[in-house]
Amino acid sequence: MSYLLTGKEVKEIISNPKNDVVIVDARFQLHDSDAGKRDYDEGHLPSAIYFDLEKDLSAVPNEHGGNHPLPAITMLATKLGNAGIDQQTTVIVYDQGNDMFAPRFWWLLHYLGHDAVYILEGGYARWVAEGNMVTKEVPVHEPKSFIPSVRHDEVVHIEQVKGKLTSDEAILIDSRSKERYLGKTEPLYKKAGHIPGAKNYFWMDVLDEEGNWKNKAALEQHFANLDKKSEIIVSCGSGVSACPNVVALKMAGYTNVKLYPGSFSDWISYEDNRIETEDETNG
Repeated sequence: MSYLLTGKEVKEIISNPKNDVVIVDARFQLHDSDAGKRDYDEGHLPSAIYFDLEKDLSAVPNEHGGNHPLPAITMLATKLGNAGIDQQTTVIVYDQGNDMFAPRFWWLLHYLGHDAVYILEGGYARWVAEGNMVTKEVPVHEPKSFIPSVRHDEVVHIEQVKGKLTSDEAILIDSRSKERYLGKTEPLYKKAGHIPGAKNYFWMDVLDEEGNWKNKAALEQHFANLDKKSEIIVSCGSGVSACPNVVALKMAGYTNVKLYPGSFSDWISYEDNRIETEDETNG
Protein backbone atom coordinates (compact mmCIF):
# COMPACT_ATOMS: atom_id res chain seq x y z
CA MET A 1 0.00 0.00 0.00
CA SER A 2 1.22 3.51 -0.78
CA TYR A 3 0.62 6.43 1.54
CA LEU A 4 1.78 8.99 -1.03
CA LEU A 5 -0.10 11.35 -3.31
CA THR A 6 1.28 13.33 -6.23
CA GLY A 7 0.54 17.01 -6.67
CA LYS A 8 -1.80 16.14 -9.52
CA GLU A 9 -3.73 13.71 -7.32
CA VAL A 10 -3.98 16.28 -4.53
CA LYS A 11 -5.36 18.90 -6.93
CA GLU A 12 -8.00 16.46 -8.12
CA ILE A 13 -9.04 15.65 -4.55
CA ILE A 14 -9.29 19.23 -3.31
CA SER A 15 -11.05 20.43 -6.48
CA ASN A 16 -14.07 18.25 -5.70
CA PRO A 17 -16.22 20.12 -3.14
CA LYS A 18 -17.87 16.84 -2.14
CA ASN A 19 -14.59 15.55 -0.69
CA ASP A 20 -14.06 15.97 3.05
CA VAL A 21 -10.35 16.83 3.01
CA VAL A 22 -7.95 18.82 5.18
CA ILE A 23 -4.42 19.81 4.14
CA VAL A 24 -1.76 19.99 6.86
CA ASP A 25 1.52 21.90 6.65
CA ALA A 26 4.12 20.24 8.90
CA ARG A 27 7.27 22.11 7.89
CA PHE A 28 9.84 22.47 10.66
CA GLN A 29 13.56 22.93 11.32
CA LEU A 30 15.20 21.32 14.33
CA HIS A 31 17.75 24.12 14.70
CA ASP A 32 15.21 26.93 14.25
CA SER A 33 11.90 25.98 15.82
CA ASP A 34 10.08 29.04 14.45
CA ALA A 35 11.17 28.56 10.84
CA GLY A 36 8.32 26.26 9.85
CA LYS A 37 5.64 28.68 11.00
CA ARG A 38 7.43 31.56 9.26
CA ASP A 39 7.49 29.52 6.05
CA TYR A 40 3.79 28.79 6.44
CA ASP A 41 3.01 32.48 6.92
CA GLU A 42 4.96 33.33 3.78
CA GLY A 43 2.99 30.85 1.68
CA HIS A 44 1.27 27.48 1.89
CA LEU A 45 -1.09 25.21 -0.02
CA PRO A 46 -4.66 26.49 -0.34
CA SER A 47 -6.70 25.74 2.82
CA ALA A 48 -3.67 24.22 4.60
CA ILE A 49 -3.48 24.49 8.38
CA TYR A 50 -0.19 24.46 10.28
CA PHE A 51 0.84 21.84 12.85
CA ASP A 52 4.07 22.49 14.74
CA LEU A 53 6.35 19.57 15.66
CA GLU A 54 7.06 20.83 19.16
CA LYS A 55 3.87 22.72 20.02
CA ASP A 56 1.33 20.32 18.48
CA LEU A 57 2.99 16.99 17.68
CA SER A 58 5.11 16.53 20.84
CA ALA A 59 4.80 16.91 24.57
CA VAL A 60 7.19 19.02 26.62
CA PRO A 61 10.41 17.04 27.28
CA ASN A 62 11.05 15.79 30.78
CA GLU A 63 13.91 13.97 32.50
CA HIS A 64 13.05 10.79 30.59
CA GLY A 65 11.02 10.07 27.48
CA GLY A 66 13.21 11.71 24.88
CA ASN A 67 13.38 15.11 23.24
CA HIS A 68 10.05 14.83 21.41
CA PRO A 69 7.69 12.76 23.60
CA LEU A 70 4.34 11.81 22.15
CA PRO A 71 1.69 14.47 22.76
CA ALA A 72 -1.21 13.81 25.09
CA ILE A 73 -3.83 11.95 23.09
CA THR A 74 -6.75 14.07 24.27
CA MET A 75 -4.92 17.31 23.50
CA LEU A 76 -3.93 16.17 19.99
CA ALA A 77 -7.44 14.88 19.32
CA THR A 78 -8.85 18.29 20.29
CA LYS A 79 -6.41 20.08 17.97
CA LEU A 80 -7.29 17.73 15.12
CA GLY A 81 -11.00 18.30 15.70
CA ASN A 82 -10.49 22.07 15.76
CA ALA A 83 -8.71 21.73 12.42
CA GLY A 84 -11.81 20.14 10.92
CA ILE A 85 -10.51 16.58 11.08
CA ASP A 86 -12.47 13.55 12.21
CA GLN A 87 -12.09 9.87 11.38
CA GLN A 88 -13.90 10.31 8.05
CA THR A 89 -11.73 13.21 6.84
CA THR A 90 -9.09 12.59 4.20
CA VAL A 91 -5.92 14.24 5.48
CA ILE A 92 -2.98 15.23 3.28
CA VAL A 93 0.21 16.37 5.00
CA TYR A 94 3.28 17.93 3.45
CA ASP A 95 6.78 19.03 4.33
CA GLN A 96 9.24 21.37 2.62
CA GLY A 97 10.39 18.39 0.54
CA ASN A 98 10.38 14.71 1.40
CA ASP A 99 11.46 15.37 4.98
CA MET A 100 10.82 13.72 8.37
CA PHE A 101 8.14 15.99 9.85
CA ALA A 102 5.22 15.10 7.59
CA PRO A 103 5.80 11.39 8.35
CA ARG A 104 5.73 12.22 12.08
CA PHE A 105 2.25 13.74 11.59
CA TRP A 106 1.27 10.77 9.39
CA TRP A 107 2.38 8.34 12.07
CA LEU A 108 0.51 10.13 14.87
CA LEU A 109 -2.76 10.00 12.93
CA HIS A 110 -2.12 6.35 12.12
CA TYR A 111 -1.43 5.74 15.82
CA LEU A 112 -4.77 7.38 16.67
CA GLY A 113 -6.54 5.00 14.33
CA HIS A 114 -6.96 7.23 11.27
CA ASP A 115 -6.72 5.30 8.00
CA ALA A 116 -7.01 8.07 5.40
CA VAL A 117 -3.87 10.15 5.83
CA TYR A 118 -1.42 10.70 2.98
CA ILE A 119 1.90 12.45 2.38
CA LEU A 120 2.34 14.84 -0.55
CA GLU A 121 5.19 13.47 -2.67
CA GLY A 122 7.89 16.10 -3.04
CA GLY A 123 6.28 18.42 -0.49
CA TYR A 124 5.86 22.15 -0.78
CA ALA A 125 8.96 22.63 -2.94
CA ARG A 126 7.68 20.38 -5.71
CA TRP A 127 4.16 21.78 -5.45
CA VAL A 128 5.58 25.23 -6.16
CA ALA A 129 7.99 23.97 -8.83
CA GLU A 130 5.04 22.46 -10.69
CA GLY A 131 3.39 25.87 -10.82
CA ASN A 132 0.61 25.17 -8.37
CA MET A 133 -1.12 27.90 -6.42
CA VAL A 134 -0.06 28.92 -2.91
CA THR A 135 -1.63 31.42 -0.53
CA LYS A 136 -1.01 33.36 2.68
CA GLU A 137 -4.64 33.06 3.70
CA VAL A 138 -5.18 31.17 6.95
CA PRO A 139 -8.26 28.96 6.68
CA VAL A 140 -10.97 28.49 9.28
CA HIS A 141 -12.32 24.94 9.31
CA GLU A 142 -15.60 23.95 10.90
CA PRO A 143 -14.67 22.14 14.13
CA LYS A 144 -15.38 18.43 14.37
CA SER A 145 -15.01 15.79 17.04
CA PHE A 146 -12.00 13.55 16.52
CA ILE A 147 -12.47 10.34 18.49
CA PRO A 148 -9.20 8.38 18.74
CA SER A 149 -9.01 4.63 18.36
CA VAL A 150 -5.46 4.27 19.61
CA ARG A 151 -3.25 1.52 18.21
CA HIS A 152 -1.39 0.94 21.47
CA ASP A 153 0.48 -2.07 20.08
CA GLU A 154 2.38 0.12 17.60
CA VAL A 155 4.43 1.81 20.34
CA VAL A 156 7.11 0.41 22.62
CA HIS A 157 8.90 2.10 25.50
CA ILE A 158 12.28 1.58 27.07
CA GLU A 159 11.54 -1.43 29.28
CA GLN A 160 9.91 -3.25 26.38
CA VAL A 161 12.87 -2.42 24.15
CA LYS A 162 15.28 -3.83 26.72
CA GLY A 163 13.22 -6.98 27.20
CA LYS A 164 12.67 -7.67 23.52
CA LEU A 165 16.34 -7.15 22.63
CA THR A 166 17.53 -9.35 25.49
CA SER A 167 15.24 -12.19 24.41
CA ASP A 168 15.73 -11.60 20.65
CA GLU A 169 11.99 -11.05 20.26
CA ALA A 170 12.41 -8.07 17.96
CA ILE A 171 14.80 -6.26 15.61
CA LEU A 172 15.71 -2.69 16.55
CA ILE A 173 16.70 -0.27 13.81
CA ASP A 174 18.32 3.15 14.23
CA SER A 175 17.19 5.66 11.60
CA ARG A 176 19.96 8.22 12.08
CA SER A 177 22.94 8.76 9.77
CA LYS A 178 25.78 6.24 9.85
CA GLU A 179 28.11 8.83 11.45
CA ARG A 180 25.73 9.42 14.34
CA TYR A 181 24.95 5.71 14.68
CA LEU A 182 28.70 4.99 15.03
CA GLY A 183 29.17 7.86 17.46
CA LYS A 184 31.58 9.71 15.16
CA THR A 185 29.47 12.85 15.42
CA GLU A 186 26.55 13.92 17.61
CA PRO A 187 25.13 17.41 17.11
CA LEU A 188 22.18 17.12 19.49
CA TYR A 189 22.97 14.98 22.53
CA LYS A 190 25.56 14.71 25.29
CA LYS A 191 26.41 11.10 24.39
CA ALA A 192 27.22 9.54 21.02
CA GLY A 193 26.66 6.08 19.58
CA HIS A 194 23.60 3.83 19.49
CA ILE A 195 21.48 1.47 21.52
CA PRO A 196 23.28 -1.90 21.71
CA GLY A 197 21.86 -4.31 19.15
CA ALA A 198 20.41 -1.65 16.85
CA LYS A 199 20.94 -1.96 13.11
CA ASN A 200 21.44 1.18 11.05
CA TYR A 201 18.93 2.09 8.33
CA PHE A 202 19.36 5.80 7.62
CA TRP A 203 15.91 7.26 7.01
CA MET A 204 16.99 9.21 3.93
CA ASP A 205 17.84 5.93 2.20
CA VAL A 206 14.11 5.32 1.64
CA LEU A 207 14.43 8.06 -1.00
CA ASP A 208 16.03 7.61 -4.41
CA GLU A 209 18.83 9.69 -5.94
CA GLU A 210 16.32 12.35 -7.04
CA GLY A 211 14.86 12.61 -3.56
CA ASN A 212 11.65 10.76 -4.41
CA TRP A 213 10.20 8.03 -2.23
CA LYS A 214 11.31 4.63 -3.50
CA ASN A 215 8.59 2.34 -4.84
CA LYS A 216 7.54 -0.87 -3.09
CA ALA A 217 9.98 -3.11 -4.97
CA ALA A 218 12.93 -0.84 -4.17
CA LEU A 219 11.89 -0.60 -0.52
CA GLU A 220 11.59 -4.37 -0.28
CA GLN A 221 15.13 -4.63 -1.61
CA HIS A 222 16.33 -1.95 0.80
CA PHE A 223 14.93 -3.82 3.81
CA ALA A 224 15.66 -7.31 2.41
CA ASN A 225 17.76 -8.32 5.43
CA LEU A 226 14.81 -7.76 7.76
CA ASP A 227 12.46 -10.72 8.15
CA LYS A 228 8.88 -9.69 7.39
CA LYS A 229 7.70 -12.06 10.10
CA SER A 230 9.77 -10.30 12.75
CA GLU A 231 8.72 -7.48 15.00
CA ILE A 232 10.55 -4.36 13.86
CA ILE A 233 11.13 -1.58 16.39
CA VAL A 234 12.10 1.71 14.77
CA SER A 235 14.12 4.34 16.61
CA CYS A 236 16.17 7.44 15.85
CA GLY A 237 17.18 10.38 18.03
CA SER A 238 13.78 11.38 19.40
CA GLY A 239 11.07 9.55 17.44
CA VAL A 240 10.88 11.90 14.45
CA SER A 241 13.23 10.66 11.72
CA ALA A 242 12.16 7.12 12.62
CA CYS A 243 8.75 7.87 11.12
CA PRO A 244 9.82 7.87 7.43
CA ASN A 245 11.25 4.39 8.05
CA VAL A 246 7.95 3.29 9.62
CA VAL A 247 6.06 4.54 6.56
CA ALA A 248 8.55 2.87 4.22
CA LEU A 249 8.46 -0.46 6.07
CA LYS A 250 4.68 -0.50 5.91
CA MET A 251 4.76 0.31 2.19
CA ALA A 252 7.21 -2.56 1.74
CA GLY A 253 4.74 -4.98 3.32
CA TYR A 254 5.99 -5.21 6.91
CA THR A 255 3.04 -5.52 9.24
CA ASN A 256 4.62 -5.73 12.72
CA VAL A 257 6.30 -2.33 12.87
CA LYS A 258 6.51 -0.33 16.08
CA LEU A 259 7.93 3.05 17.06
CA TYR A 260 10.15 3.67 20.07
CA PRO A 261 9.17 7.34 20.55
CA GLY A 262 11.86 8.21 23.07
CA SER A 263 14.60 6.61 20.99
CA PHE A 264 18.27 7.39 21.66
CA SER A 265 17.54 10.61 23.59
CA ASP A 266 15.43 8.59 26.04
CA TRP A 267 17.95 5.75 26.20
CA ILE A 268 20.83 8.02 27.23
CA SER A 269 18.71 9.75 29.89
CA TYR A 270 19.36 6.65 32.03
CA GLU A 271 23.00 6.80 33.12
CA ASP A 272 23.36 3.01 33.48
CA ASN A 273 22.34 2.23 29.89
CA ARG A 274 25.21 1.01 27.76
CA ILE A 275 26.03 2.64 24.41
CA GLU A 276 27.57 0.92 21.39
CA THR A 277 29.76 2.47 18.67
CA GLU A 278 30.49 -0.59 16.52
CA ASP A 279 28.48 -1.31 13.37
CA GLU A 280 25.97 -4.07 14.16
CA THR A 281 23.86 -3.71 11.01
CA ASN A 282 24.94 -6.96 9.37
CA GLY A 283 25.62 -8.86 12.55
